[in-house]
Amino acid sequence: MEISGAATALVIGIGFGLLGRLVLPGRQHIGVLWTFVVGIAAALLGTAIAGVFDVADTKGVDWIELAIQIALASFGVAWLDRLLDRPSVRNPGR
Repeated sequence: MEISGAATALVIGIGFGLLGRLVLPGRQHIGVLWTFVVGIAAALLGTAIAGVFDVADTKGVDWIELAIQIALASFGVAWLDRLLDRPSVRNPGR
């Protein structure tokens, strides 16, 4: 991945984090910064997975890659929300 690709993944990753959060029903208990981090990780991982399945570079819009990235962002936001919503994580003394 080139520098321009990494910069694009960062910017698009923020959007994917927000989309992943919007796709999930209900209220999430994680902050916006964590949403951005999850979205960036989902964008990078989704690009890598799409490359493995040879669907990363197609003519036109890469719909399969976008779907993978949004699904990963949704999964990541849900997982982190459940992880951080545990009472033992919020109040370690419990």
